[in-house]
Amino acid sequence: MNHNGDLKTAEALVRAAAEAGADYVKFQMFKASSLSTIGAPQAEYQVQNIGNESSQSEMLKELELDENQHLHLKDYAEEIGIGFLSSPFDLESLAKLQKMGLDYMKIPSGEITNRPLLEAIAMRDTPIILSTGMCTMEEISDALEVLYDGGVQKSQVTVLHCNTEYPTPLADVNLRAMDSIRERFGCSVGYSDHTLGELVPIIATVRGAEMIEKHLTLDQEMSGPDHAASMEPLEFKLMVDAIRNVPEVLGESSKKPSASEKRNIPIARKSIYYSKNLPLGHQLNSEDFIMLRPGDGLSPMSYREFLGKTLMKDVREGEALSKEHVE
Repeated sequence: MNHNGDLKTAEALVRAAAEAGADYVKFQMFKASSLSTIGAPQAEYQVQNIGNESSQSEMLKELELDENQHLHLKDYAEEIGIGFLSSPFDLESLAKLQKMGLDYMKIPSGEITNRPLLEAIAMRDTPIILSTGMCTMEEISDALEVLYDGGVQKSQVTVLHCNTEYPTPLADVNLRAMDSIRERFGCSVGYSDHTLGELVPIIATVRGAEMIEKHLTLDQEMSGPDHAASMEPLEFKLMVDAIRNVPEVLGESSKKPSASEKRNIPIARKSIYYSKNLPLGHQLNSEDFIMLRPGDGLSPMSYREFLGKTLMKDVREGEALSKEHVE
């Protein structure tokens, strides 16, 4: 909704998303008259952000993007190299979006109990993103059952854990629910974020989220229901860059010295040295040794092997222990 119903602002958001490195930019297609009754109230956060108590329907009417505007934005997105998506909120909007040949059909959290819409989406062979804000596990199960009964394959579905509060308090994020969704339903999982900042999306990626959704705005101070809980372009780019680095940072499961740190092993570790001058025939004891850098000699882990050994030559303080020095 952060385009505020203005096509130029929507174009600027597409550009910002592309410049930040996002894979897709997603809008919403709806008709206010098909989404809300005339008297339906706004959410508390919407009232706080807009500064008035107009009805939800009045607010939504100002935020509609019609089919032609969607087509324009889709063409523009493709022109500058970013994918285009939009979420349908009614059957008419779904039919229009399906004609556009989108890569995914995104089911918003608020529509997860809209069986007619789920059934219509399931009739098309399009990968599905299912947001689960406000949901119980049973409601997710019910929605997936409708999709699967309609012919959707499990491999076509990505379920996004989500909390539908703007902004979401950190105490309510509950990222472990994403793990539970993956374990129970055996599908791909992701996270749709409404917290402030980039911390939670990055943590979600580390925990295995395969898809991250985040609200983008040109300016958090703009008037509108979602701007205050959205991320501005520069911060969004920093988040994307951090997320892109997660797989590289996670690496592999084995623990071993990396190529970059191997050269520091002799610098940071120690070897066994003599702590004093010692004569030929001396029987070595623990007080004869001192552990010093560099670590290019015998490891201190092996010092017990030399206790009680007899020196075959005179040695000097600060000289590195060698196996050739003892019998």
